[in-house]
Amino acid sequence: MDLLDKNTIVELLSNHEPPCLSLYQTTHRRHPENQQDPIRFGNLVKELEASLLQKYPADEIEPLLEPFLALADDRDFWNHTLDGLAVLATRQLFRVYKLQRPVAELTIVADTFHTKPLLRVLQSADRYQILGLSRQEIRLFEGNRNALDEIEPAPSVPRTITEALGDELSEPHLTVASYGGVTGTQHGGSGGMQPGMHHGHGGKAAEVDGDAERFFRAVDQAVLERHSQPSALPLLLAALPQHHHLFHQFSRNPFLLRENIDINPDALSLEELRQRAWQVIEPHYLARRAALVEQFGNAMSQNLGHEHLEPVAKAVVAGRVATLLLEDGREIPGQIDAASGAILPADLERPEIDDALDDLAALTLKMGGAVVIMPPEHMPTQTGLAAIYRY
Repeated sequence: MDLLDKNTIVELLSNHEPPCLSLYQTTHRRHPENQQDPIRFGNLVKELEASLLQKYPADEIEPLLEPFLALADDRDFWNHTLDGLAVLATRQLFRVYKLQRPVAELTIVADTFHTKPLLRVLQSADRYQILGLSRQEIRLFEGNRNALDEIEPAPSVPRTITEALGDELSEPHLTVASYGGVTGTQHGGSGGMQPGMHHGHGGKAAEVDGDAERFFRAVDQAVLERHSQPSALPLLLAALPQHHHLFHQFSRNPFLLRENIDINPDALSLEELRQRAWQVIEPHYLARRAALVEQFGNAMSQNLGHEHLEPVAKAVVAGRVATLLLEDGREIPGQIDAASGAILPADLERPEIDDALDDLAALTLKMGGAVVIMPPEHMPTQTGLAAIYRY
């Protein structure tokens, strides 16, 4: 399964040899609702085939559809779906993304990928990640206010202390109980544990604490490089209290929040973990939202912001937009010329494709700006958009 992060859009928005196939579908997490999902997927693949036959010979179509057909027959995949599905492919590329939000059903064959539903998911302001940490292993989760799911760590992220330390592990079979009090739970001042200082038990306990330090450092670095930096999502630590201080002491992850969940996630259901996480995340989410609204107000007062489509579109293609706020669920029919910023008429037969706001989002990201999807009741404008300029 492919990870959905900001690098996803960079890859998908780059130039690809056509045809580019895009398929979106709402899926279901549980039986019996999910029984119809592979059937519906098969029908959508037939729609892709019909579109391809209008322009390409049959011998070119077969290899394009092969991975779609293999996915349709993957029973394990369909037994573990989420709320939505995006599948994008060319002759050289095949990407499958499980989504934590439903998406409108859609198939498109074009010269470029249709990324607008992915943009809506990626840029929503309520997303976060959780690092579940114990003395022996880690787990990773990603969620929003309504859903939380465990995700597979990237290949270079050590899942266990043995993976991280290998032959350097002092006592591979020591348990958490063996770790005793050597956890760095002292807080503040010179009484806090410093790297290389081991108190209380000496000998094996000092070795175990050294193992923990090296494990936590390895995890922190790998999670930062492979998850936090690509996603730019806030990271919440879920661990027993004795692990918090030690991990925070060594962490260099700027996305790691100061607040923690004071329990090993193994002791909670996903829903219980989501509830605890959202209690921590919600104040940050609200503060970020309020700060963006205030920032837009300040920008407007200095002529460094705008709320209307035409001037914002021209500013986007000129690289002037630092942050673009978009109203969740809002659509403005039309397309934006990527060279001039001119507003082009929409194809009224495909209104779900020709949404000028989603074009704005894609262009803003390509120009190095940030995009944030905001709830309608918290948007600072009535136009569906609010742009904060760099200059």
